[in-house]
Order: sequence, then structure tokens, then C-alpha cells
Amino acid sequence: MSTVAQPAPVSAKVALPGAPVALPDRLVSLDAYRGLTMLAMASGGLALHRVSQKFPDSRFWHVVGYQFEHVEWVGCAAWDLIQPSFTFMVGVAMAYSCASRAAHGQSWFHMLRHALVRSVILVLLGVFLRSDGRPITNWTFEDTLSQIGLGYTFLFLLWGRPRWFQAGMAAAILAGYWYFFYQHPLPEPGFDYSRVGVPPDWPHLEGIAAHWDKNTNAAAAFDEWFLNLFPRSKPFLFNGGGYLTLSFIPTLVTMILGLLTGELLRSDHTPLVKFWWLIGAGLTGLVVGELLDITGVCPIVKRIWTPSWTLYSGGWCLLILAAFYGVVDIRKHRWWTFPLLVVGMNSITTYCMAELLPGWMHRTLQTHFGKSIFEFVAEPYRPFIASLWVLGFMWLVCYWMYRQRIFIRI
Repeated sequence: MSTVAQPAPVSAKVALPGAPVALPDRLVSLDAYRGLTMLAMASGGLALHRVSQKFPDSRFWHVVGYQFEHVEWVGCAAWDLIQPSFTFMVGVAMAYSCASRAAHGQSWFHMLRHALVRSVILVLLGVFLRSDGRPITNWTFEDTLSQIGLGYTFLFLLWGRPRWFQAGMAAAILAGYWYFFYQHPLPEPGFDYSRVGVPPDWPHLEGIAAHWDKNTNAAAAFDEWFLNLFPRSKPFLFNGGGYLTLSFIPTLVTMILGLLTGELLRSDHTPLVKFWWLIGAGLTGLVVGELLDITGVCPIVKRIWTPSWTLYSGGWCLLILAAFYGVVDIRKHRWWTFPLLVVGMNSITTYCMAELLPGWMHRTLQTHFGKSIFEFVAEPYRPFIASLWVLGFMWLVCYWMYRQRIFIRI
């Protein structure tokens, strides 16, 4: 991990109030999209799901609460798109960063070494964050950073390859991962689901889709073996949320989609052609992912990153990036992106703050200003105001780093 002091790489033609001189060849829409993703993640949904629970009879709050919380298993809410967005942009950024390194004379082996080091750091950083408050190191690899780290070197090995090869590898990975789950035997009749943390009222999947049910799938069986190879305070039996180590394999495909997108954006096509390619590819991903789900071939489950989820969420990522690209880089409407760029330029810092600091910031605020600090608003909305304060504090930290030209990267 390195601390970089340099001008903020936004765009040579962007003049932002108080911002340092920017570097050329930076895709502003990508930094803005990354900033929005990190702000959303750091906000914790602004506790809107908790607020919605105070209004059980309100249809408005029911919709808001659903969109600002992860779905329990099958389906997709807006909140579920944060992790694939972050992962997708890793691939887009690689297309730019590797091309820049090569242009500055770095050899392929030098870049491979960097990719390996970055992979190890990301995996260990994810383990570190998941171990917070634990009696010993919690060797688990479902954290977003660990998932990216496990696939990052493989992604680099695909950089610079022909696009047909990259796309073919993505399709082969998804097909192989689908078969890996499909061939795993289903639980016998009378199976005790409580043994794997599945409640009695769980809406079990049926037919072929049952192979992707919670904690009785092929990758869950792998984790029951693999994670017990590490020192633990007690044996690993299941993940309470159903998350899996091997999800890094289809997550790699999300990064490959990003890599293909980055290479498209770096190509000689006109901006409008690139825009419509993004739209077409995004709609294709949505349609194919949805068809796999409704036909029962493969359900859309974000928690275990099913192949259908990979395509469906990838479609949304492409469409969101297309919207940013059209507004920011084609229409040149950039004045509103500054709050996002501040966060997008220090995404790793924001991620770590969001994982480690919210509880401490809440307690510190109440220590110095009293537990009644948020009583100026009605009780149902207090979690929202508290979360907004925490988010504002983290943004100010990123803004200070931005002004000081401090950008922490791995």
C-alpha cells in the first residue's frame, strides 16, 4: 500500500473549486461512478431500512426500505449493486492503469509482480477487516476486498489478450461454475437445515435452482472443508449470510466485464459508438440474467454470485456507467461531480473507514455532546440523521486528503 502525493487525476480540462491541477487521460465518469458507489457503501444506506421499519403500513417506506437493504436471497435491490459496481470498476481501471504502465516502460513481468503483491494485500486487508472485534484472526474470504484480491492476478493475466479470448474465458468460467453447483447432490429428505443455519421458514428453491440454495450448495461444502484448515476459535460450519469463498470465481467475470469495458472506452471508436455499445451490452446482460432466473436454470442470488447474477448485475453496471459517460464525458456536464470525485479518488480509504469507524464515531459524538444529540428530530428519523453525520465526517476526511493531494492506493 502506498501513499501518493500528486495532483488529483481528474481531467486536464476540469476546473474544480479548490481542486489541484489534474492529470490528462483520466475518465472522469469512472471516478464519479466510483465515488457514488463508495458514498453509498459508506452511508450504510443512511439507515433508511431501519427508518422504514417504523412505518410498517406505508407503501412508500416499504419500497425505500427494500431498495436500501440487501435482499435475503433471490432477487436484486439497488443496494445489492454496490459490490458489483466496485468490482466492475476494478476491471475498467486495469485497462487504463496497465496501458499507462506499459507506456511508461514497465515490463510485463514487473506489472505481474505488482498484480501479485496487490492481490495478497487485498486478500489480507479483507481478512483484517473481517477480524475486527474477534478473539483471533478470522480467516474468511468473502469480504469484497478479499474477493477482488483472489481474482486480481488472474484478471491481469487476461489483460492485453484479444477481446474474443477474454469474452470466451468469461463464458467458460460461468459455464464451469454453473456445472460445479449443478453436479453437487441435493440434501436428502429429512435433512436438518438448522445444522447449516437455515431457519425452518426459509423459502427453499425448487428444481434445478435448488442447487443454489443457502448453505447446502457445492461452494458451501468447500468452505466447510477449506476454512477449517485455518486456526479458528471454533470449527467453521456455515456462513450466517450464506457468503462463499469461491464466489471470487464468478466475481472475476465481473472484473473481466469491466476490463472489456475499459478497453472499449480506450479504443478509437467515437464517444457515441462507445455509449451505444455500453447500452447494448448492458441490456443484453439484464435480459440473459433475467431469463436464466425465470426459467429456473440459475437463480439471481447476489450473496453467492451466481452466473445469472454476474450477468444481471454486470448489465446494470454497464448501464450506470453509460449514464455517467454520456452526461460527464460526452455532454461535459461535470460541475456536479466534485463531491463524488473527492471520494472516488480515495476509494480504499473510504472502504476501510466505512468498515471500522461508524460505531466509534457514533459513540464519540454521544460522549462529547450527550446521548440526546439527535432528539431535535422525531424518533423514527434519528438513525437517518446519525448516519448522515457519520457520512459527512468521512467525506470531510476524504476532502482533506484530496486538498493535501494524498491518495492511498494499493
